[in-house]
Amino acid sequence: MNILLLGGGGREHALAWKMAQSPLLGKLHAAPGNPGIAGHAQCHALELTDHPAVIAFCNDNAIDLVVVGPEAPLVDGLGDSLRSAGISVFGPSQAAAQLEGSKGFTKDLCARAGIPTAGYVRCTNKADALAALAGFGLPVVIKADGLAAGKGVVIADTAADARAAITDMFAGDFGPNAVGHGAEIVIEEFMTGEEVSLFALTDGATIVAFGSAQDHKRVGDGDTGPNTGGMGAYSPARVLTPALEQEAITRIIAPTVKAMAEAGTPYSGVLFAGLMLTPDGPRLIEYNARFGDPECQVLMLRLTSDLVELLSAVAENRLAAIAPPAFSPETALTVVMAATGYPGTPVKGGMIADIAVAEAGGAKVFQAGTFRDATNVLRASGGRVLNVSATGASVLAARDAAYHAVDAIDFADGFCRRDIGWREIARETD
Repeated sequence: MNILLLGGGGREHALAWKMAQSPLLGKLHAAPGNPGIAGHAQCHALELTDHPAVIAFCNDNAIDLVVVGPEAPLVDGLGDSLRSAGISVFGPSQAAAQLEGSKGFTKDLCARAGIPTAGYVRCTNKADALAALAGFGLPVVIKADGLAAGKGVVIADTAADARAAITDMFAGDFGPNAVGHGAEIVIEEFMTGEEVSLFALTDGATIVAFGSAQDHKRVGDGDTGPNTGGMGAYSPARVLTPALEQEAITRIIAPTVKAMAEAGTPYSGVLFAGLMLTPDGPRLIEYNARFGDPECQVLMLRLTSDLVELLSAVAENRLAAIAPPAFSPETALTVVMAATGYPGTPVKGGMIADIAVAEAGGAKVFQAGTFRDATNVLRASGGRVLNVSATGASVLAARDAAYHAVDAIDFADGFCRRDIGWREIARETD
């Protein structure tokens, strides 16, 4: 099976690494890819917004399956264009990708389907949003409606912070590529509890669980500083017990899949539910229409099933006909090494060395924001640069292995959090 993987980040490196292990794989192509992905795939400079060019590439290279990594091409409708051309795709349609592309769309679906989530108000102008604040306590959550690369959420502890966030969002300061950019926000009640990520594969009818993880969104140790795209994660998130996982699938994911099918926009792909474990049970924070980043990295480290078989079964509407995904009982943990200045203006061009040294002890370094210069030196392209990942019998063991690998890497312009997995480690050692 010839596969085209779209994307060029750490998530896609993890997917390429896992797909390369499948006996079903023929030729793996990637667009645009990165130096890490190039170890498993032939990389191409395709413009993903140019749908005819992507279709022509698939036809010219006998592509059997396109795997869409990032969210933007899904929201842009690339999956629809490919399917119209008779090309099989792992990833939802444009209409179904609204579950990530529009937070307001998802909140309205939850309200109609009785899915537990935070109370909310959708606002299309600044004046109405400022007036709506009176109906919420503090802290309050302000979200840009469209795509914002994981950074379009502000948890405001004061009314002044909330007003500033509203002003910034309507000024277009969050998500320059967002759908409805600067045009709509969602104000939500602040939910109390612990956040976890639950993944499920679905072909629009069958649903199978695909593991759990816990991300660390704040840039600094102790969950301090601004939100980021994710500074590290571990899997499984044992705080999401089997009973709570089943409750989330029954009360949140299954009703969502059912509602999308009934609306004539069936959801096919991976559905990533960000959950808050409240005293009243799991509640939906938001959906993503793709594998998380860096959650994908830890899921791929634990997955023992054939990824190509799973993705093709979803794309071909035959998920019920194959064995459900299986995972190692070990913990996987990844630490994000980011460029100095992230999530603001990150330093670009920093030299990276000794990845092979870091991996010699059994760790895996997924490349997220890297390039090779004219002399073949690996350098940072800014933002989140490396995902230094390891496994272990416990979160503590996986963490120690990952940080041992972090310390072996020569990346002077990089930094990382030093407390990934701290909540579960505290429970393990209590």
